[in-house]
Amino acid sequence: MRLTRTIAFWLLAAALLACHVIVIQHSLGARLWEDEAFNLTVPRNLLAGLGYASDGALSGSTITLFDPRISTGPTVLLPVAAVLAFGADPVIGARMVPLAFWVALIAGLAVLGRRTAGLWAALVAAAVPLAFNGLGSVSPIQGPTDLLGEIPAAALLVWALVVLPRRAWLAGLLVGLAVQAKLIALLALPGFAVALWVLAPGRGWQRIVQTLKRSWLPLVLVGTPTLLVEIAALVSMGPAAFVDHLRGLAWFVRGGGQHVAPTTVLQKIETLAGAWFVPPWVAIATAVLCLLLIAAGLLSARGEWSRGRMPRSSPSCSSRDRSRARSPSSAGGRRLRTHRCGCGIRRPGCSRSSLFS
Repeated sequence: MRLTRTIAFWLLAAALLACHVIVIQHSLGARLWEDEAFNLTVPRNLLAGLGYASDGALSGSTITLFDPRISTGPTVLLPVAAVLAFGADPVIGARMVPLAFWVALIAGLAVLGRRTAGLWAALVAAAVPLAFNGLGSVSPIQGPTDLLGEIPAAALLVWALVVLPRRAWLAGLLVGLAVQAKLIALLALPGFAVALWVLAPGRGWQRIVQTLKRSWLPLVLVGTPTLLVEIAALVSMGPAAFVDHLRGLAWFVRGGGQHVAPTTVLQKIETLAGAWFVPPWVAIATAVLCLLLIAAGLLSARGEWSRGRMPRSSPSCSSRDRSRARSPSSAGGRRLRTHRCGCGIRRPGCSRSSLFS
């Protein structure tokens, strides 16, 4: 039975890999459309010595330094400039950067799935991006290699969640880089702050103090990439032009860069539900279920930490456990089956996977 499951798993994994390769191949050969072309002007101008500037297609057709209408940020466009500096084809070379982020996104989702519910959940998680309908919806995303910031931002946020329990500072830096990949990642900041609070131990004032102690560095690193970008803008543009740049950036963030009436929350939900290769009600039900599971997991872990214990899914090892891990024991002539717990030592009884390990 185990052999059958193993064969079935690897056959499905190979089929999933083939599906990803087909989608990537189609995306690489797709036409370069207007948003990608507009973003590509920034690394080309940077290499031409014109600074971090667009060609001004939306601002009077003049070179525009740190154009706020370029919502795909330096996290994506600076690596593109580095690739093009080696003489790569402008289109294919530029699309290699989003492709790398796509691979990182799939890997990060697989890690989260593995931690949550094992290998089969990892397979399901890695397949989720394929369910997104980039052609039949109003989304600007057409494929995984589009020179846009949405997929890189998603990949960085996923990996921020992966490293958050053990390296909160790195998670903060990844969230900051996600914001500078696509400004829509700003919507993740409240969730990141809540996650820092949930992960802090203790109760009452003790929890508040621990949250502040654990959060100041991650939150500083969240803002560091944006601070560096804006300092570069100030140095490049001068004070007066920089103020105009900030005003334009604020207008873009608040209005999405569109001169149209804002959509309602219900319209946003309808658009999101219709952006998948599944019926809208399935997408909504899946999203609600995922949110409920995440909330239940966070509350359960929070209760464990509040009582001064590690979550059951990631128990700590004693020194006795560590010594046993170095020389595994036997029972009845049979070797005990062990696996890793949260501290990295193999011991019997630990959970194989956890979202928080």
